[in-house]
Amino acid sequence: MEFEEKTIKRTEIFSGQVIRVAVDDVQLPEGKGQSKRELIFHNGAVAVIAITPENKLILVKQYRKAIEATSYEIPAGKLEVGENADPKAAALRELEEETGYTADLDLVYDFYTAIGFCNEKIKLYSASHLTKVENPREQDADETLELYQVTLDEAKKLVASGDICDAKTIIALQYWEMKENLKR
Repeated sequence: MEFEEKTIKRTEIFSGQVIRVAVDDVQLPEGKGQSKRELIFHNGAVAVIAITPENKLILVKQYRKAIEATSYEIPAGKLEVGENADPKAAALRELEEETGYTADLDLVYDFYTAIGFCNEKIKLYSASHLTKVENPREQDADETLELYQVTLDEAKKLVASGDICDAKTIIALQYWEMKENLKR
């Protein structure tokens, strides 16, 4: 069976600092005609699962305009232009800016956030050997963050209450719980 949709024409609707939006006219597979696809293009992002020596996850609480609510999330941020070549360095930068820590990082997963309309891919890293930075980089000027350290059970309660509601953090919690279960 043929699955690929061939692009006939792309019309760029918007180009901003974080995303580009386009509408593609596509030829559907197997002679099923044509359709339109609304697409968002994103440079990608990085995120970090940071577990303290006390076995607590570092979360940041911040306001998210897209959902008009606050959310508890793992430290993360978008890849700036040119950072695709070294996403691990970008993850270290975000970890330091948002939490004041540095660490050794290992790639856990990379995943798409919303493949129905967006190509954003997040590289999720696991931090080990967390070390407090004496003079950490400043947070981004447009960010207001509050730090929390929570146990796995507390994090699961935040998911149940809806306070943790983003996919990257839920994926990180599943990974953490899987690792904890393997220790038993």
